[in-house]
Amino acid sequence: MRLSALSRLVRLSLARERRGAFFSAFGVAMGVGALVFFVGLGLGVGRVIREKVFPSDARLVDVVPASVSLGSLLGGGTLDTAAVERLSGLDGVEKVYRKMNVRVPAVSRYEGAFFGSRLRMGMEVLAVGVEPDFVQADVKIGSFKDVPPDQPIPVVISTRLLEIYNKTFAPARKLPQLSSQMILGFGFPVEFNRSFVAQAAPGPTTPAQAQVVGASDRALLAGITIPLETAIRLNRASGVDAETFSGVTLVAKDPSQVPGIVEAVKQMGLEIDDQERRMAENAGAAVALTTSALALLSILICVLAAVNITHALSASVRARAREIGVMQAVGASRADVRNIVLAEACVLGIAGGTVGTAVAVALALGTDRLAARALPSFPFKPDSFFSFPWPVVLGGVALGLVAALAGAYFPSRRAAATDPARTLAG
Repeated sequence: MRLSALSRLVRLSLARERRGAFFSAFGVAMGVGALVFFVGLGLGVGRVIREKVFPSDARLVDVVPASVSLGSLLGGGTLDTAAVERLSGLDGVEKVYRKMNVRVPAVSRYEGAFFGSRLRMGMEVLAVGVEPDFVQADVKIGSFKDVPPDQPIPVVISTRLLEIYNKTFAPARKLPQLSSQMILGFGFPVEFNRSFVAQAAPGPTTPAQAQVVGASDRALLAGITIPLETAIRLNRASGVDAETFSGVTLVAKDPSQVPGIVEAVKQMGLEIDDQERRMAENAGAAVALTTSALALLSILICVLAAVNITHALSASVRARAREIGVMQAVGASRADVRNIVLAEACVLGIAGGTVGTAVAVALALGTDRLAARALPSFPFKPDSFFSFPWPVVLGGVALGLVAALAGAYFPSRRAAATDPARTLAG
């Protein structure tokens, strides 16, 4: 049978059975639409978690000193200069960035103009020193290096901290919202080895002025990031440990080499700080589990749609038994009859899958607009909660086609098995 004749027969059959065809395609559209909607939601929320809430580089390995371990008791497990040299010599390590916490408390007391408002505050400050190259790409003004005591200390703040400030602290205190460009050059006083709540070290208090020179995802989340040499100088001035490092960030040459590096680090008696990575994985797993449950429900709807198509096409084959017998009597083969039924199912499946996918995307756009208006502003609120890469869109249409063909399998075999002699004889 020619393709033109096949398409004409399918068109005539669907036009005659408009009501049944509509409900069959509607069932497919419901299942496919629900699946595409929930999969897009899961992918969108997962993207926000990976890119905004817990951004991470697959090549980075954060090494910290061991707590109480056999390695520390035997002289290992500490991050001194020798340990850093050993880490830099591990196979697969491309770069090594040292970190040192300022091991004394610090406070900041600020009173004055604050971007068009008047601000008076006093707060505890955490500070960590990092090597300049670690955050150099995000430094926008000046240079990120140790400076003389009479000059402002360059500071890099966390972009995530800025997001939390804009969405929680600023609205509560009626303060202006800030961007990473607005805060460049902002200065504030810091007193090291001083605390409002804790006991300071025996050494002297070191007053200093800090100046924001950039914002980075690699900066300390709940504090300020300063040059490593500055942190060493401040620790020495306060009479605390300035020889061992608080952490070391290793950059692997390739993400595939990270497991080997992690194993080598553990053999040195050191530990891996993967707290944020675990939190990101747990959040991603929760999203994936919820999405999978909703996707399973959607697939069940598609199965019901396939059963409905089976019922509708079986009834259609029974009603058209005499017509099928006439077609076979004038030369139509069993394959031709089977292809007619399958082609009808293909049209229903593609139409249902396309409509369901389009409705899912449209519903996602409507949900995003409603969320932008109805939901209050909160940290890391995305512009869109959905993500529809092309495999998801094509997969939705393909799922509708598969469901329809699965439903048409038995009716097509029954139609092909029709005996024209017995059918025409009644």
